[in-house]
Amino acid sequence: MPDRPIRFLLVDDIAENLVALEALLRRDGLEIHKALSANEALEMMLVQDFQLAFVDVQMPDINGYELAELMRSTERTREVPIIFVTAAEPSETRSFRGYDAGGVDYIFKPIDPVILKSKADVFYRLARQAKDLMRQRDELQQIAHDRDLAMASLRAHADNSPLALVECDADLTVRSWSQGAGRIFGIEAADMIGQPLSRAPSFSTQTLEMLSEWVAGDDALARHTAEIAAAGPQGQLHCELYGSVLTDPSNGRTSLSLQILDVTERHRAEATRSLLVGELNHRIKNTLANVQAIARQTLRSASDFSDFGNRFSGRLQALARAHSILSNVTWSSASLDEILGDHIHAGTLDGDRLHRSGPAIKLSPENTLHLALVLHELGTNAVKYGALSQPDGDVHLQWNIHGSELVLVWRESGGPAVTAPTNLGFGSTLIGSGIGGNRAVADWRPEGVIWTIRIGSGFHRTDAVETNPVRETPVEAPATDVVAGRRILVVEDEALVAMDLRAGLEEAGASVVRIARTLPDAIAAAAGEEIDLALLDGNLGGKPVDEVASILTRRAIPFCFVSGYGREHLPRGFADNPVLAKPFAAETLIRTVRDILSARLPEQHGA
Repeated sequence: MPDRPIRFLLVDDIAENLVALEALLRRDGLEIHKALSANEALEMMLVQDFQLAFVDVQMPDINGYELAELMRSTERTREVPIIFVTAAEPSETRSFRGYDAGGVDYIFKPIDPVILKSKADVFYRLARQAKDLMRQRDELQQIAHDRDLAMASLRAHADNSPLALVECDADLTVRSWSQGAGRIFGIEAADMIGQPLSRAPSFSTQTLEMLSEWVAGDDALARHTAEIAAAGPQGQLHCELYGSVLTDPSNGRTSLSLQILDVTERHRAEATRSLLVGELNHRIKNTLANVQAIARQTLRSASDFSDFGNRFSGRLQALARAHSILSNVTWSSASLDEILGDHIHAGTLDGDRLHRSGPAIKLSPENTLHLALVLHELGTNAVKYGALSQPDGDVHLQWNIHGSELVLVWRESGGPAVTAPTNLGFGSTLIGSGIGGNRAVADWRPEGVIWTIRIGSGFHRTDAVETNPVRETPVEAPATDVVAGRRILVVEDEALVAMDLRAGLEEAGASVVRIARTLPDAIAAAAGEEIDLALLDGNLGGKPVDEVASILTRRAIPFCFVSGYGREHLPRGFADNPVLAKPFAAETLIRTVRDILSARLPEQHGA
């Protein structure tokens, strides 16, 4: 190994000779090992590596020449230089035998220290040089290993990278084409390396001219970026292009390194986002315009403020529930049967007295919103003035497709005698305005009004089997209203909504002990306030309210969520807690609170 020490071995059967040799040879960086016999020397050489051996010729049992011959016959010790030490006079015969045995030189006794040190120094320096060479060899091997590892890592990153990595000469001849480039452009490296970049149909003439201008620029360390249109195996691509112009300092040649990122999906996503934002703005403004129109028209026909509040709230609720239905189907198409079921669930239509029949129909979002308002007006008018105002009254709703139109017929019977109104209110005007561009026609028969509504577009028939939703029977209020006197916590970050909740609860006789508008405030109130019930917003400033719901659950305090989100966006694990959907009517709020208290606090009901 490069860090091993330089070792000399002294072999002599006389210990005093070994001590004398050691004293003459001692120097920094040199280890001296001594052996009193040939056998001991052989054992030492099996364990240690030696750079030089001084061997006494005259030794009992195995003399110096025999030891040298044994060393030359063994692979491990064959290359160890041997200097023989002898008291005999120099002779050609003796010298020949020593060199034949593998020796490289002689030292004659009495030993001249200068000659000894001079000869030893030669081998010491050779050993040092060998050691340095081995160290340099190992360093070069390590550098080569690190280089190969780095190159392999770079190749792996280049091949697995979403970037296309391309290198070209100054004339745009391709020298490197990564697997990422192959994936993006559908061209393998074997078809491009050594070929002009123009051979790839992926790059337009304008792009190639731009790249040539990059290479021809004056800045030797230029960095360039551009967005280009390119051709891929699946059609047109949008790409971000990053280019670096490099100059070889040894010969002055320039090259171009390109990194190309396929951003086609991002462009599509941005286009989709822009479209969705525009559509969202359009729908929001349409919704606000509808709300504004409903408010104005309701105000014109309302007899007093209370009448306006009830009518406006009902119409707004119908519109909001239609939005919820459309949100559940990502604003694609809603089922006619689901729209009817929503009105039955809300109490606008009496499921026991509404007799409906017709094929399974899906409606466009626009028709869904309009039909929801129309059904609300039809049901409200039937309850106030028509068939549903009498115990024996019924409504028959039939629909079918005739030609290119969907025709719905609303027929009332069993109510008071009907006469055509002299002045149509907003509700009747809204019904008569029709859906999908076609007007609705009323037949004011004495036995009951018949509305025929034609829809010319925005619908399609499906093969799904539709089922009528089961109408939930409202929970009757107990003799003593359980809402009065209850202490209620309101968790709501919207100030106007919180004010509306407080007003509705206090009008019903409840006490709002606190309005929590932030998550820390809500957690503190849920943990410390003495309350009978909590109304919990779905989130506070975008933060989930799971911890608040968990605290209320541990304290056995009933609560309901108040949210514009569907249940799938509310905290998990609380599926049994009801949801009061925004926007809500005051009556719906109080009925929800009453139902929760009646179910969860029966011991507090009146007698």
